[in-house]
Amino acid sequence: MMGNSLTDEEKTEDELWHEFKKTRSSQIRDKFIRQYMPLVKYVAGKVKTGMPDSVEYEDLIGFGQFGLLDAINKFDPDKNVKFKTYAVTRIRGAIFDELRELDWVPRSVRQKSREIEDTIVELEAQLGRTATDAEIAKAMNMTESEYQTTIMKVSGTSVLSLNDVWYSGDDSDHMSIGDNIESPSSLNPDVIVEREEVRKVIIQAINELPKNEKMVIVLYYNEDLTFREIGQVLNVSESRISQLHTKANMRLRAKLTSLRKGIF
Repeated sequence: MMGNSLTDEEKTEDELWHEFKKTRSSQIRDKFIRQYMPLVKYVAGKVKTGMPDSVEYEDLIGFGQFGLLDAINKFDPDKNVKFKTYAVTRIRGAIFDELRELDWVPRSVRQKSREIEDTIVELEAQLGRTATDAEIAKAMNMTESEYQTTIMKVSGTSVLSLNDVWYSGDDSDHMSIGDNIESPSSLNPDVIVEREEVRKVIIQAINELPKNEKMVIVLYYNEDLTFREIGQVLNVSESRISQLHTKANMRLRAKLTSLRKGIF
C-alpha cells in the first residue's frame, strides 16, 4: 500500500515554499531555479533593450541568475507578495549591480547626466514646479535641440537609473525608485516609516512628470512593457521612448536629491 506523502512535483508551489523555508532543501531550490529561469531571460531581454552592442545578452542572463538565487533564498511566503514580483526586482537589481561593477558607462556621459540632474534640482527649487525642457536647456546654456541631442546620447549608454540604489535603511537593506514603483520587498521594521514617506514623495514626483514621461514610467514599470511595445502604444519610435525614459529618470532622481537635501 502506498503512503500518503506527496512528491515535490505533486505539491502546490505554496507548499513547496513553506517546506523550503523550513528545510532549505537543495532539491526544491533547484526546482525553483528551473521553474523561474524564463523570468531571468525575460528581465535580461528588457535590460538589453537600448544597451550598446558591447553588453551581451548572455552576460545579463548570468548576472540575473545571481538575483534569482538571492530571491529564492530570501523570499518569505508568509508575506503578501507574489514570488514573481519579488524576484523581478532582485533579478534586475543583480544585473545592474554587475553592470555598475564593470563601470562600462563612459565618464563623459556619466558627468553630463549628473550635470543635467544638478541643473534640474537647482532650477526646480527656484521655480517651485517641474522645469520644462526649454528652461533646463537655457540654464545649461544650450539650445533646446542641443539638450535633446544630449539626452539621446545619455539614454543610449546609461544604465536605467531608476534601479540605482539611492537609499539604505541599514547595511543589509537597500531600495531603489524602481522597487517603489513595483512592489515593496521585505521591510526592516526600523525603516518602514521612512520608506512610506519616501514612497509618498516618489508617487508625487511621478504625478508631476510631463504626461508622456509619466506614461512611459507607468507602462515600463507597472505594465512591464518593453520600449518597443510602449512606442507602439504611444505611436512614436523606440529611441524616442528611450529618450523620454531617461528624462523621467533624471527628473525623479533630481526630486529625490532635493529630498535628501531637505528641499522638500
